[in-house]
Amino acid sequence: MYALGPDGIVRAADAAPRVLSFVQVSDSHIGYTGPANESVHGTLERAVASINALPTQPSFVIHTGDVTHLSKASEFEDARAILSGLRAPLITLPGEHDVIGAEGPKRFAASFARKDAVGRGWSSWDDGGVHFVALINVGEGETMGVLGDEQLTWLGKDLAARKSDTPIVVFGHVPLFAVAPEWGWTTTDGVKAIAMLRRFAAVTVLNGHIHQIVEHTDGAIRFATARATAFPQAAPGTPGAKPGPLAVSQGSLLHVLGYRTVDVEAAASWRDVSLARA
Repeated sequence: MYALGPDGIVRAADAAPRVLSFVQVSDSHIGYTGPANESVHGTLERAVASINALPTQPSFVIHTGDVTHLSKASEFEDARAILSGLRAPLITLPGEHDVIGAEGPKRFAASFARKDAVGRGWSSWDDGGVHFVALINVGEGETMGVLGDEQLTWLGKDLAARKSDTPIVVFGHVPLFAVAPEWGWTTTDGVKAIAMLRRFAAVTVLNGHIHQIVEHTDGAIRFATARATAFPQAAPGTPGAKPGPLAVSQGSLLHVLGYRTVDVEAAASWRDVSLARA
């Protein structure tokens, strides 16, 4: 069984099925310097320490992209140094800030790529009766905010092998659904992936990219974007706003940064933890 206690993830009695829990972090932007956060290293370190202090360690921690700010070698080195402090296994997806130029994808792959990844880095695995899928929808030029035919074909074959009552959890950097297309906050062919997911009884899609929590439900599919550990961005529709680092008062910053704990049984439930409480 899975339970969500007032202080985070808790484990049911030993006689019950094994708890499947994981943590999502996103958008650490290591290497960023600016008024929106004077120490992105410090806020990521704070998140790691808080995750390590959870009463029950998660099965894994997944970082849903923009680990670095400019894909520099030094940024990947610093990010690895901080994230290696996690007690739980780490899975990492790229954001567009991790694949800048010719060297960005190579540096990301050398630092974080899964050995079982195919194509541009997508993969799937099973854990505790749950099927997990990691999608890649970032890149430069025409690959930004796009899954592409090759990945969609792979996804269709991957899902075809699963029964409709299998809990499905999908990860990606950019939201699959249209949060704010005018800001690039959507996956242009995401509707094709969503159509493949409709036959399943419980699907959870978790993304980063927009540095804030936005939840959406489409039938049995639940979507949720995550807070960043680096800095917030403006909410879509804010007059005069545009995407990018948003400076808030120093006393407010930790309240709008955080990570997410997730428990999965027949469906997923989650709790968003602000770094102010970490």
